[in-house]
Amino acid sequence: MKRNLENKIAWITGAGSGIGQNAAIKLSELGMKVILSGRNTKNLKDTSLKCRHNTIIKTLDVSDKQSVKEIVNEIKKEVKFIDVLVNCAGINIESRDWDNINEDEWDNVIQTNLNGLFYCCKSVIPIMKQKMDGLIINVSSWSGNHVSLLSGVSYTSSKHALNAMTETINMKYCNYGIRACALCPGEVATAILDKRPKKLTIEQKNKMLQPDDLGETISFLCQMPKHVCINELTISPTWHRRYIADLGIEKL
Repeated sequence: MKRNLENKIAWITGAGSGIGQNAAIKLSELGMKVILSGRNTKNLKDTSLKCRHNTIIKTLDVSDKQSVKEIVNEIKKEVKFIDVLVNCAGINIESRDWDNINEDEWDNVIQTNLNGLFYCCKSVIPIMKQKMDGLIINVSSWSGNHVSLLSGVSYTSSKHALNAMTETINMKYCNYGIRACALCPGEVATAILDKRPKKLTIEQKNKMLQPDDLGETISFLCQMPKHVCINELTISPTWHRRYIADLGIEKL
């Protein structure tokens, strides 16, 4: 039976565009009150206008641990509980090879993709423990399970670590009714693709997963009953470019 999400509270990071924006729209359509976080207030306002219900905007850079603590304290005062955390915040860079990445670029990716999501999880878990219920969805990547030079050394490393971190939440807090899922999509046609050293065509992007597909997937995860934990979910485009490359049809 699908879980009734009416008036439940979802906090979404990276909500200003792409997967996060579409997750916010879908969860709002299901009756959830959605808290939108991201670095760009203008983009968050745009997301808010597309949502069915009133939203709360909390501008935030998840890589700033003090800011994460302050925002969560504000949220607790305003809505008391957070039923669902959807961590969509993430970055990648053009320097993806060992020969051209520098230490600052590595630090920036790890700080956002891993540390930032850790800060958010760490801040909401006590709230969920108090309620004996909660769902955390960390948007990872196909690269979280498959080592790839294409995604880059820093991005691939951050997503592998994120998958491990996510599962430790289940191991530690399952007795509190807390579930955590690492959502691992293949290529999604979002703005992060523009960071690819080799640019993609519109035709290629149209064959990929779309942000709306991930919004639907996140809404599915949120509707699972409390006794169900989907530890990890992998989703990929049918026209999977790595498989296509293996078949010799198209080069990556």
